[in-house]
Amino acid sequence: MSDETPHSRPAPGSIGEPSGVGLIGAEAIGLFQTARELYSIFVRTLYYTFRGRTEPGAVRDQLYEIGNKSLFFITVVMGFFGTILVYQAGLQNKRILPEMTMLGATYLELLIRDLAASIGALMLATRVGAGIAAEIGSMVVTEQIDALRMSAADPIDYLIKPRFVASIVMTTALIIWSAAVAFTAGMVTAYAFFDVAPRTFANVGLVDVGDLAVGLAKCLAYGAAIPVVSGHSGLAAHGGSEGVGWATTRAVVNTSLAVIILNLIISTAGLFIFGA
Repeated sequence: MSDETPHSRPAPGSIGEPSGVGLIGAEAIGLFQTARELYSIFVRTLYYTFRGRTEPGAVRDQLYEIGNKSLFFITVVMGFFGTILVYQAGLQNKRILPEMTMLGATYLELLIRDLAASIGALMLATRVGAGIAAEIGSMVVTEQIDALRMSAADPIDYLIKPRFVASIVMTTALIIWSAAVAFTAGMVTAYAFFDVAPRTFANVGLVDVGDLAVGLAKCLAYGAAIPVVSGHSGLAAHGGSEGVGWATTRAVVNTSLAVIILNLIISTAGLFIFGA
C-alpha cells in the first residue's frame, strides 16, 4: 500500500501539479503556436497557388471530391433547414402580427448575408474537413509525407494546394446552390402553412449590395479556411490509426471554430463598411 495520504499530495499550484493559471497559460501558448502554424501554411499555400505548378488532374479530382460528393448532403440539410426556419418564423410572426408579406424578404436577406454561407460551411467542415484530415493523416502515419520531403516535394504544394483551390471554387458554388435550395424550401413551406403566394415570398426588396458582398466574402473565406485548417490537423497526426482519429476529430472542431470566428470578423467588418 502507498504511504501517500490526502495531505501529502501536491496542492494545486505546487511543483508537482500545474495551477489553474499555469493551465490557462499553457493553453494560450498552444493556441498561439497553432495560429502561427496555420498562418505559415496559409501563406505557403497562397505562394504555391500563384507561383507553383498546378496539376489539372489533382485539382479536378478534388473538385469532384469536395463538390460533387457533397451536393446531395448539402441539398438535404439546407432543404430541411429552410423548411424549419420559415415554419418557425411564420409561427412567431403570427403571434405578433398576422402579416406575412415581408416574411420572404427578411428570410432572403438573412440567407444571403449569413445563414446560407455559415450553415453550409459548417456542414462542409464535417464532411470535407474530416476527409482531408483523415487522408493526410494516414499519409503521415504511413510515412508517405516523409517520402515526399525526401523527394524534394513540399506537402503543402502537393497535398494542400489542390484542395485549397478546389475548396474555394466548390464551397462558393455549393453555398449558392444551398441558398437556392433553402429559399425554395422556405417558399413551399410559406405557401403550404401560411398561404403566402410564391410571388409575394420572392421579394428581393431588402437585399442590397452589402448583403451580396458580405455573403460572397464569407464563401471565399470559408472555402479557404476548411482545407488549411484540416490540412494542418492532418499533418500534425502521429501514433498510427489512433492519431488519424485524433486528427480527424481535431479537424472538425477547429474548422467549425474557424468558420464561427471568420463569421464574426466578416459580419463586423460588413457592419462598419455597409451599415446595418
